[in-house]
Amino acid sequence: MTTSALDRALTESSLRPLPAAATELLLITNAQPRLAAHLRAVHDVAWTLTDRLGRGRPDLEFDTTAVLFGAATHDIGKTIHGSELSQPGRLHEDAGRELLLSYGVPWHLARFAGTHGSSWHPDSTGADLEDLLVSLADQVWKGARVPELEERVGSHLGAAPWEAFMILDDLIQDVAAGADTRLAFQSAFPVS
Repeated sequence: MTTSALDRALTESSLRPLPAAATELLLITNAQPRLAAHLRAVHDVAWTLTDRLGRGRPDLEFDTTAVLFGAATHDIGKTIHGSELSQPGRLHEDAGRELLLSYGVPWHLARFAGTHGSSWHPDSTGADLEDLLVSLADQVWKGARVPELEERVGSHLGAAPWEAFMILDDLIQDVAAGADTRLAFQSAFPVS
């Protein structure tokens, strides 16, 4: 029996597995293997971010389960707008949120598909820490640093700006160090 590329993207590598509901949605929508690999990489980074922030700042309140589900499904709209797997675009954001809602995913979890690309922009209002953490994971998985996003996350840490910077800088540097491995995993699954 041959294992499909989607099954391999969902199970191979040392990256943490996606939440079962996210895996089921990717199978139901017949997601591209490249998309599944990307979602696993971002989810794995979100897991590390939430774990380290939660242990380092136990007084910091955020919904870890929501962040992890959001990271695992943030780009699911690319099952509809497949060209955005290899080209820039934002059509997948609203489409992803609507797709998740159509499968019965509650709004508080589906929202990340629509907010991950813009939660940190200066004109964005109402982004909470969970939205920002999903956005951060979606950047850091590939080693990208976005100062505006990091500042928005830091503003939720309840620390002086310099202290928040130090906390996040150390964490992001550690996580970004694994970017090459995550990028290689994603690249092993061509866009087709």
